[in-house]
Amino acid sequence: MSFDRSSASPDVDAVVVGAGFTGLYALYKMRDEMGLTVRVFDTADDVGGTWYWNRYPGARVDIESVHYSYSFSKELQQEWQWSERFAAQPEILDYLRHVADRFDLRKDITFGTRITSAVWDEDRRVWRVGTESGDSITATYLISGAGNLSVPKKPEFPGIENFAGEVYLTGNWPHEPVDFTGKRVGIIGTGSSGIQAITEIAKQAGHLSVFQRTPNYATPIGNTPVTDDEIAHVKAHYDEIRAASRNHFLGVPYDQVQDSALAVSAEERRRVFDERWDAGGFRLFIDSFRDILFDKEANDTVAEYIRERIYERVNDPEVAKLLAPTNYPYATKRPPLETNYYETYNRDNVTLVDVASAPIREITATGVRTAAADHELDVIVLATGFDAMTGPLLAMGIVGRDGERLEDKFAGGPRTYLGLMMHKFPNLFLVTGPQSPSVLYNMPLAIEDHVDFATDAIAHLRERGLDTIEPTLEAEDTWVEHCAELAAATLMPNTDSWYMGANIPGKPRVCMVYLGGAPTYRARCAEVVERGYEGFDLGGGEQLVARAS
Repeated sequence: MSFDRSSASPDVDAVVVGAGFTGLYALYKMRDEMGLTVRVFDTADDVGGTWYWNRYPGARVDIESVHYSYSFSKELQQEWQWSERFAAQPEILDYLRHVADRFDLRKDITFGTRITSAVWDEDRRVWRVGTESGDSITATYLISGAGNLSVPKKPEFPGIENFAGEVYLTGNWPHEPVDFTGKRVGIIGTGSSGIQAITEIAKQAGHLSVFQRTPNYATPIGNTPVTDDEIAHVKAHYDEIRAASRNHFLGVPYDQVQDSALAVSAEERRRVFDERWDAGGFRLFIDSFRDILFDKEANDTVAEYIRERIYERVNDPEVAKLLAPTNYPYATKRPPLETNYYETYNRDNVTLVDVASAPIREITATGVRTAAADHELDVIVLATGFDAMTGPLLAMGIVGRDGERLEDKFAGGPRTYLGLMMHKFPNLFLVTGPQSPSVLYNMPLAIEDHVDFATDAIAHLRERGLDTIEPTLEAEDTWVEHCAELAAATLMPNTDSWYMGANIPGKPRVCMVYLGGAPTYRARCAEVVERGYEGFDLGGGEQLVARAS
């Protein structure tokens, strides 16, 4: 990577971190539509983002494929055809590779390069971005497309380095197939990734031991091949489908939700739950009753329903009891979707190990030692989750104005305005950042919304000869308080989850997600723009043009 250091101008207009959904769209938007010079960096050796790394058996999207896709190109929507209702990892990766090829994006992406520093130069009003190899590049704008779930949680069990067998991490899976045939496999973790992997690994392993600390409310995904008629209908109505999706809390066009689980009879409630369960996907969570995430009594009705369905599917009542959550409300952890997950525990070669009652003490040379027993293993799979939302940002060594380090700013939890930008960090855009809907919104649409906001703001600056955009402290404080108030009105804060940062030792326990829903959020962002970028300071040369805060 070589640039002219003698020039007073930045090396490029924009640097983008990450070559997943965000990086590809941001590159297309700024380079092809705005004529800006852009350089994208990614640690991987190809495009794909999270779908490049998460190659574990069973990896699959939990939003329907026809919705989990770009909407910015009508031609792209018409030419690509999904094969399954919920696409598996290889097909999503193929889709993103197709996008990169179709729009000739790879020529402006530097692969195999990790960003380790991003420091704001106040004198030149540019970001100085450094790589692990010691190279650097300057840019006026910095776009983080590092993702929300891209930094795997570090193993918290002592002795993992002493294990004599094979160790795999679901969030950083080998590109070559892993053969579990005849092997004694242990998997630690029963979140979304663990549940998907367990179902597939059990089919091949000699024996699978599942180490579970907290059971999950897993519900059927309902995956099937997509028929030609279904595809034809979607392609004929994509405009309406996208509009309906963007007007829905989760970013999918579900439209059967009722007001309250407590306002109907037990029979009607059961009918709704059965119908949504059979339909699959997130319908039970987001398309049954509006008060499930807000009212504990309403939540109890769906939680008990799921427990009943678990007991129906697991032969051993004691195993079913361990698999049925009782100590936290449904959907206050990311609701996993599954195919034959509970039936997996009816197999002779699968054992459920309860590490809530007998915690893991250490990893030994021969396996896993709990407080109750030693479990001899040939393979350990770590499905222990991610340092979500803030972890990817903190890994980049970001330093803003006046030498403010991002880790110091986030010491008490994330502080943003709109989940998009931060006071003292000019021209840094956080795509699907903390305190935005992000992981509770259809991610490709959330990404398009944020990239569009960022590029519209950049165009606004350039048209007026302005250099910088940065939230005011007052606007940031107000947004942080607003997000906390929204969270407090839900059942979310009562549960230890990665939504709350509670899965990482020492991480501040605050809600990382905006819980007002995508339509309300989109309306607020539009209002900010309509009011002349309310809550932002816009800087031009030596002058600051202050907008209303």
